[in-house]
Amino acid sequence: MDQVHSTTEHRKGKHLSFEERVVIQTRLKDGWTPNRIAGELGCAPNTVRNEIKRGTVTLYRGNIFRYKSKVGQAAYEKNREACCRHYDLLEKSAFISYVEEHFFEDEWTLDVCTHRALKDGTFTREQIVCTKTLYGYADLGLLNIRNIDLPEKLHRSPKTARVRENKRVLGRSIEERPANIEERTEFGHWEVDLVTGSKSGNDDALLTMIERKTRKYRMIRMPGRNPNGVMEALREVRFQYDEHCDDVFKTITTDNGSEFSLLSGLDDLSNTLIYFAHPYTSCEKGSIERHNGLIRRFIPKGCRIDSFTDEQICQIEVWCNSLPRKILGYCIPDKIFEDELDRIYTVVA
Repeated sequence: MDQVHSTTEHRKGKHLSFEERVVIQTRLKDGWTPNRIAGELGCAPNTVRNEIKRGTVTLYRGNIFRYKSKVGQAAYEKNREACCRHYDLLEKSAFISYVEEHFFEDEWTLDVCTHRALKDGTFTREQIVCTKTLYGYADLGLLNIRNIDLPEKLHRSPKTARVRENKRVLGRSIEERPANIEERTEFGHWEVDLVTGSKSGNDDALLTMIERKTRKYRMIRMPGRNPNGVMEALREVRFQYDEHCDDVFKTITTDNGSEFSLLSGLDDLSNTLIYFAHPYTSCEKGSIERHNGLIRRFIPKGCRIDSFTDEQICQIEVWCNSLPRKILGYCIPDKIFEDELDRIYTVVA
């Protein structure tokens, strides 16, 4: 005879055992309701109702419906055979090939590959897997892309922001910068930094600039870390926009490196306002720091910058400005920047 009472208490979130199914069968014969049975088993009433539906059989030519614990257990075990993690790797091989191609040839991230495929209409939602799944495939070794190929995955570590005051601030503090600039809704606010190569001997440096709203990125080669070289490079960039330079460069935010010691002098030459981040707090100009990390894929730390030609530097800049960005709705920074310039020229005209 079947055992009536389970020897173990039912745990929340666990599947019903065969002993509990026997209890359900017995209590139904006694005329108990599903709610009362659920109270005895310590599970949800819907769990009991679903189990009754699963294990009910017809008797006497379909005139009688009765729950059988063995039938319920057999249905449960059959359903469990198909209960496992399924991979869509083979069914969506065309999309996987698309991801691998753009990852290695265009240096796109997995997230960009996923959303750009949807944005361009190359694939439908049913033909792709999501970004999280792609990273899971990389972890499992199901892609030709390994974790070591993902630039940020193995070395990124969060750091606690600390504001130290043991270094002289070269000019107007970032605390004086208008709060609306943080929202990135207005065009014309830039961040500036310097990327160096080899520390031994005389080597070139790269003055890097980024517009906060559009993520337009500029790289200007300059000799060494001379403050006069920084000023000359900025003058050349501003000269490219002629009479519109004050509309394109409303503010510039940088750090307190000695190479920027003359930068506050731009206040006297134009309407551009210069702000300096707190000492040792690079997170206050996170956009430029993040993009400097991107170019380290091509110019590793310690590698001499003068070993790269102007054409190679230009190609890196073009790649950065042609990379679809999640924060821009997977649009390209170059296009959004040009749209903003067209708007400025139209208003002035």
